[in-house]
Amino acid sequence: MDVELRHLRCLVAIVDTGTFTDAAIELGVSQAAVSRTVLALERALGVRLLHRTSRTCTPTTAGVQVLARARHLLAEVDDLVREATTGHTRLRLGHAWSAMGGHTNEFQRRWADRHPDVELHLVRTNTQTGGLAEGACDLAVVRVGIDAHRYDHATVGHERRYCALAADDPWARRRSLTLDEIRQRVLAVDHRTGTTTTDLWPPQDRPELERTPDIDDWLAAISTGRCVGITPQSTLTQYRRDGIVYRLVRDADPVPVHLIWRRHDPHPATSAAVALLTELYAEAVR
Repeated sequence: MDVELRHLRCLVAIVDTGTFTDAAIELGVSQAAVSRTVLALERALGVRLLHRTSRTCTPTTAGVQVLARARHLLAEVDDLVREATTGHTRLRLGHAWSAMGGHTNEFQRRWADRHPDVELHLVRTNTQTGGLAEGACDLAVVRVGIDAHRYDHATVGHERRYCALAADDPWARRRSLTLDEIRQRVLAVDHRTGTTTTDLWPPQDRPELERTPDIDDWLAAISTGRCVGITPQSTLTQYRRDGIVYRLVRDADPVPVHLIWRRHDPHPATSAAVALLTELYAEAVR
């Protein structure tokens, strides 16, 4: 016979209440049903789980071990049910680096005002899908290539590119830079989720690269002065760091900003999120 959740719930109820009678009241069943259920569990496991007296029930050594696992499993199941049943009342918005940049705070404020029944959670996951492929979010903000076979998407805006420099770099006195100038420097790139690749330059004129695994290491490398970086405008507002300045790259194409979601299982609030973020990016260019 297989062990079922009702067996585990019955065991926990008996130990927590102290008697079969009180466990029956808590579970809403008869005392006889409680007796049969715990006996079935003992038979399934092949061990005795409870010391029974006319007044109390206490767990055996084996019962203590089973009880601990039962509590853990029941808690996991309760979490699973809660996750499933609250799916439409919570929206997890993933991102890899900088969320929605300068629009992040306003997006959260307007979302709370317009959709008070859908709680918004921002989730940072340093992967190309911003956590969507890993199941960490319901939709994600991305600024890299999209797997159109797996995900639907909407382009919500564009961001200009900036060069990140050490604050004491001679270029820090400049208002803007060009790609041709930057190619002469060592370029720090996040090889997993960064938006910058050598495709910005002709094959014969590409810069030397220093690869970093995430935004914090990228900033740390740039702050030393040994390299520079190129990044979308969103990074400027989300990652203001002492020792780092940003200067416009005036001849670089802008970076498209997308929202992506699972093609066959979109969250009910997806359209609302697309509309709001598109609105914010449009307001910024007026």
